Amino acid sequence: MGKITISTLNRMKADGEKIAVMTSYDASFTQQIEAAGMDVILIGDSLGNVIQGHESTLPVTVDDMVYHTANVMRVSRRTMVIADMPFMSHGTPKQALDTAGRLMKEGGAHMVKIEGGAPQLETVHHLTARAVPVCGHLGLMPQSIHQLGAYRVQGRGEHEGERILKDAVALQEAGAQMLVLECVPAVLAEEITRALDIPVIGIGAGVETDGQVLVLYDMLGITMHGKPSFVHDFLADTGSVQGALAAYVKAVKDATFPGKEHSFS
Repeated sequence: MGKITISTLNRMKADGEKIAVMTSYDASFTQQIEAAGMDVILIGDSLGNVIQGHESTLPVTVDDMVYHTANVMRVSRRTMVIADMPFMSHGTPKQALDTAGRLMKEGGAHMVKIEGGAPQLETVHHLTARAVPVCGHLGLMPQSIHQLGAYRVQGRGEHEGERILKDAVALQEAGAQMLVLECVPAVLAEEITRALDIPVIGIGAGVETDGQVLVLYDMLGITMHGKPSFVHDFLADTGSVQGALAAYVKAVKDATFPGKEHSFS
């Protein structure tokens, strides 16, 4: 397969082929991730937790994201690469455009990811109208941890589920070309996936999304604050980093991961 683009991912969704996504933050792991057959790399602001040792993603700066995105892009040859827009870097459409410009021009990202629903619609439209590809992010949004009070499942209950579904449709209409759903009930994630034309990537959202993403360090069993319930330790199964990555890709493609034990009802 040649270079993966959003057109590739759209075709995969249409054909029912699962999309395998993994976070990466440096050149060495990126080479291993690409060799395993990953479709997409996400430079997540999760680097604030797993690389920098912060308790949340909030301290991560645009400079941090540009630096780590550039690390990945220096060796990436095949995967599509998405970079997170960090906390307080997209408070206005103009600020968001400046941030996205840096992530794409200096970092080399192919797409940027923004957390949030209705409050972000104007920004998403502003970016996509100016040739900036956008991936939305709904459900559990780590940048909102101080509002949420805890990392917990989102979308339980009819009203909250309807709100997330409405936000997902609105993000697509605003121009978003992908969506990440984090920690939502599997039934809701399946409903959203079927409602949207764009690829939907789940993390703790059941097996019926168009693909899966995990934080690299989590799936290798390298966790500072305990393993999230939606994560499987693939390194423990295989004994090598390359084996773990290949096993993850296979499990996503075969729809054997996530299992019911990694999902929420």
